Amino acid sequence: MPGQQVPDAPRADEPPAHDSRTREEPTPHPSQEPATGAPAARPARAAAAWPAVPLLAALALWGYAVRHTDVSALDDYGLVGALHPAFWAGLAVLTAGFWFTVRDPRRRSRWPLAHVLGLLVMERATQALLYPTPLYAWAWKHDAVVDHLLTSGGLQDADRLGDMAVYDQWPGFFAAQAALVRLLGVDNAAMYMAWWPLVSSVLLLLPLLLIYRTFTTDRRLIWTAVWLFCVANWVGQDYFSPQSVAFALHLGVLAVVLRRYSSRTSGSSGSSGSSGSDGPKGLDGPDGRGGVRQGQAVWAVLLSLLVVAVVVSHQLTPGMLVVTLLALALTRRHRDWLPLVTTVVIFLAWCLTAALPFLSAAMPDMIRSVGDVGANVETGYGTTPTGAGAVAMSWAARLLSGSVLLLALAGVLRQRVLRRRALPLLLLAAAPLPMFVASSYGSEMIFRVLMFMLPGAAFFAAAALLPRVRASAAEAADAAARDTERPSGPSRRRFGLPSFLLHSFSPPSFSPPPPPRLRYGAWLAPLVLLAGTLAFVPSYSGKDRINYFPPREVALVQRLFDQAPDGSLVVAANRNYPLAYEQYWRVDHYWFLDDDRRHVDEIVRDPAGVLARDMAAVDAPARAYFLLTQGQTANSEMNGQLNEAQLRHVRESVAGSPRFERVAENSAGVLYVLKPAS
Repeated sequence: MPGQQVPDAPRADEPPAHDSRTREEPTPHPSQEPATGAPAARPARAAAAWPAVPLLAALALWGYAVRHTDVSALDDYGLVGALHPAFWAGLAVLTAGFWFTVRDPRRRSRWPLAHVLGLLVMERATQALLYPTPLYAWAWKHDAVVDHLLTSGGLQDADRLGDMAVYDQWPGFFAAQAALVRLLGVDNAAMYMAWWPLVSSVLLLLPLLLIYRTFTTDRRLIWTAVWLFCVANWVGQDYFSPQSVAFALHLGVLAVVLRRYSSRTSGSSGSSGSSGSDGPKGLDGPDGRGGVRQGQAVWAVLLSLLVVAVVVSHQLTPGMLVVTLLALALTRRHRDWLPLVTTVVIFLAWCLTAALPFLSAAMPDMIRSVGDVGANVETGYGTTPTGAGAVAMSWAARLLSGSVLLLALAGVLRQRVLRRRALPLLLLAAAPLPMFVASSYGSEMIFRVLMFMLPGAAFFAAAALLPRVRASAAEAADAAARDTERPSGPSRRRFGLPSFLLHSFSPPSFSPPPPPRLRYGAWLAPLVLLAGTLAFVPSYSGKDRINYFPPREVALVQRLFDQAPDGSLVVAANRNYPLAYEQYWRVDHYWFLDDDRRHVDEIVRDPAGVLARDMAAVDAPARAYFLLTQGQTANSEMNGQLNEAQLRHVRESVAGSPRFERVAENSAGVLYVLKPAS
């Protein structure tokens, strides 16, 4: 039992101990020692290292698939239709290796961690290796903001409110990236932003593990929840963006609050409220109280720094953090208002100072959207999947998220101990839901809410895939003591019982029995895990036809900005092309598919005439350019805007008009300039 001193029993391979006062046993010469130790150690070492076999096999299959995948002609199924079959086999092998490793109580946590890192590499590094240019028009947009910081030394003035104003008033991420570009000695952030999804996903692991370790010591539950989080996080906010870092900081704040601001830990600076730790002893005297106050001050400073980093980097994440901390503060366990008050004060201070110009202009629209839940969750024109491939990829993502949420509900109903002990994780999953009432966030609120719900939902979804779990080390130790007092036999064997005694970052301190035999029903959980892992690929990479810009498209757009005079205007169907915001401080943009639908219909009826009229207001020496690329075409077709025939009609009309002159053309698009009026 915990706290009792039990004399060490002699090991089976040692002779009984003798009193040194009566006789001293001679030390045998090494040549006289039994020769059975070394051979016996080899099978033990081999058994300890067997999880490396599926991990290395999966990575080998992945490497082979990457070398034999061609992305030069993507269809509406994105990367799914281009991947070599070895990639899918590698995911299956990796998932199977992870499952049988994590449920074996004799395996240390480094093996589940290695499998999770292997999963992130296969999920997030594949695109960086396959595509010669970075994905996502929004990533190129953020690179333009960083470039503006590097070239001008600052962002736009507050009086220049426009499409980029939101970045001017929340510059934290971009300032950090500008410093990183200078530190690395590269030309711009485009040199490394293709790898940002992998980097930002790895950054989430530490706060996520700290949060889960707060509520359970069951290693199976912790790592299965981490795995489900990785495969269900398909929303695509891990790219080179402020929200990718803000989300990691958000989880960091929650980890600090859950582990250091619990009513169960008040009065001790080193305990974790739900982990079964009693905290440091001997704090009753004045020195102890001073140490507690000093420790609390350190954590308060760390919390404030994390909150400041969130607030200055992103607009939505502080709001999500406020509602989550409010939900936690309403519970008895976390009724410490300091984190919530600190976050609200810092958030309001920033909104009323640096961000005030943008908020003043945007406030009327924000007020109108409050309470309009139907409009806030509606995707709307230009964001509706169209075509067999786009619809199939969209449904794969919906089914993946829906399955995880249903599994989370099953875990809540099935694991009674977690309902009590891990109640804050339930609040983490439910707290973002009221944000549907606040705003549509550019038709993205539903996706952001799903992402912020995921840490809590993944935990309970993992609980649904596992047998009965015990949350605390004390419960596990008591159960182990009871089991030693009961007669052993087949009727007393429980599925996976020994793994309850394992911590996530420490080796086992006991000798567990071998894992039980797998029964037919035991295959259901790994099959569900495998299905979710495979579903991540279409959910995450199914729209790569939209998001990938080949080098020839990048070269075409770069030629435009190399020759455009200050004050020029770029007209395009939509903003889905590389370098779309390049030099945005001196070149204006107009995307006609973002305009009123009636005006779009006018352009479709008479493309050259209407576009020439819209572009005629540009004064010399500035020029007005018309750009149409394959990225715009893919985005328009797959999101329910103009189809291929309509866009071809627009292009042919401009090409045949005497008002336009062709500047450049290649297989990825065409560039025209409006001739000066005679």
